[in-house]
Amino acid sequence: MAGHSHWAGIKHKKALIDQKRGKLFSKLAKHIITAARNGGADLEMNLKLKYAIDKAKAANMPNDNIDRAVKRGTGELGAGNFAEVVYEGYGPGGVAILLEVLTDNKNRTVGELRNIFDKRGGNMGDSGCVSYLFEKKAFFNIPREGQDEDGLLEIALELGADNLEERGDFFEVTAPPDMFDAILKGLDEKKVPIETSELMMDPTTTITIDQVEQGKKMITLLEIFEDHDDVQNVYANFELAEDVLKALEEEE
Repeated sequence: MAGHSHWAGIKHKKALIDQKRGKLFSKLAKHIITAARNGGADLEMNLKLKYAIDKAKAANMPNDNIDRAVKRGTGELGAGNFAEVVYEGYGPGGVAILLEVLTDNKNRTVGELRNIFDKRGGNMGDSGCVSYLFEKKAFFNIPREGQDEDGLLEIALELGADNLEERGDFFEVTAPPDMFDAILKGLDEKKVPIETSELMMDPTTTITIDQVEQGKKMITLLEIFEDHDDVQNVYANFELAEDVLKALEEEE
């Protein structure tokens, strides 16, 4: 089980039980603002915005909040001065960590993230220290229910994807990053339901965690980063050994 897929599963379960609606809405709003700022407010022309809004609606984010976020992105309400930044570092056991951040105060954010690294057995590194261990890919999670695997694979390959794998209740489609928009549009036109669609950093090599306590520390660290207001995405190049994964699942 690859590190990104396992962590995606953890994030999916976490989202289902997350009661911190204000924090969740803040993150969703930032996604909408960024998508609107980069591609405009026309949902037909800006599929990233369309799916950012769909994700917000699925989380029961009020329409007024969504509208304000779109208008902030287009500048109608005064554009938020957000900067997109990537921070890099190491977790327990030398696990490589990438943090994609959206912030209006870099000095504050970097200080807070550095403090988290230091307190949790890791350390923040310089730009480029671990990014070479990841490659950007387009990911699409499609619910298995009602889907024929062979038919979906044919559609995905025709649209430019390079792989399809079964991941529990979902099919995971991966593709080169420059194919993201074309595949998103193609799946939409073919009425294929999409649970999530993201450009993600996929580890090219992984570290296997074979100690339960180290696994706990790593998961806790990633959850703390996920919970930070400015952190939009967290990536780490680790796998959990089967016995460690089983032990952690039994503790939930």
